[in-house]
Amino acid sequence: MRRRHLVVALILTLGSLGAASAQIKYPKGVVSLVTHSSPGGGSDVFLREMVPHLTRIMRVTFVVENQQGGSGAKAMAMMAKARPDGGMFYATTPTFIYTSLLSKPAASYADLEPLVNIFYDPEVVYTAADSRFKTLKDVVDRARQGGGRWGAANPASLERQALERLKQKAGVTPAIATFEGGGALLINVLNHTLDMGIGELQEIRTQLEVGKIRLLGVVGDQRLSQFPDVKTVREQGIDVSVRKFRGLAGPKGTSREVIAAWEAAIPKLLEDSRYKQLYTQNGLQPGFMPHAEYRKFMDGFARETTAFLRA
Repeated sequence: MRRRHLVVALILTLGSLGAASAQIKYPKGVVSLVTHSSPGGGSDVFLREMVPHLTRIMRVTFVVENQQGGSGAKAMAMMAKARPDGGMFYATTPTFIYTSLLSKPAASYADLEPLVNIFYDPEVVYTAADSRFKTLKDVVDRARQGGGRWGAANPASLERQALERLKQKAGVTPAIATFEGGGALLINVLNHTLDMGIGELQEIRTQLEVGKIRLLGVVGDQRLSQFPDVKTVREQGIDVSVRKFRGLAGPKGTSREVIAAWEAAIPKLLEDSRYKQLYTQNGLQPGFMPHAEYRKFMDGFARETTAFLRA
């Protein structure tokens, strides 16, 4: 009987050791999440709203750093020099691809290691609620009369390229102003300096909830579940649709153990009921891609963007 108890105890001990070894202990207690966005911009809001929930799951303290300058050039240069120890990551969006291809930054997307993708983020065009423009057609008609002023965050961004494509498809030539982040853009829409802006729901959510913003269209393949009456731009006769990704990248040489920890954490994050309610409200669509898949996706996106810019 005693021998039997010893065997059972040994099995339980080995089992608990196996479970402990299966849990990946993250190598850093504090992790910096860097964005090129200004406070209140899309990536800034995305990171700050994600951090409390990610902290619960990974048991790590996260700090958000705003490194504005050069549409991501400053942030990429900083990230490329960081130690690949899991202590610093960059919030990736199409902007860092566009900046790499349209200018000559000290470090480009190719100098970073794609980590994981987390979301797809639908783009919307919007105006001030008290604007004289009630529809997207009104804004386009104004531009067709020889005027018009539209806005996007960052010169090298998916939003800027989406507006350029919208101009081309609609056959109009409004001026397009760019800003270092969605917060500054929003202010210029609200004060009527701009007829229309483009951005994500999370950037404009507060102003939308208090009735200061009017949505004009969704620059994507389908309508948003929260606003089913807002038509896509394509439904309104302009053949433009884009899809924005939101993920993370780190320095080259980031270890497999660190990558595995993130690959395990993000699916749990997306299933977290408290966070799910928040990101659904913001219109974010789960788009988890593990490291290997995200690397291939990033290379493909860069090739497609290069072809578009050369066209």
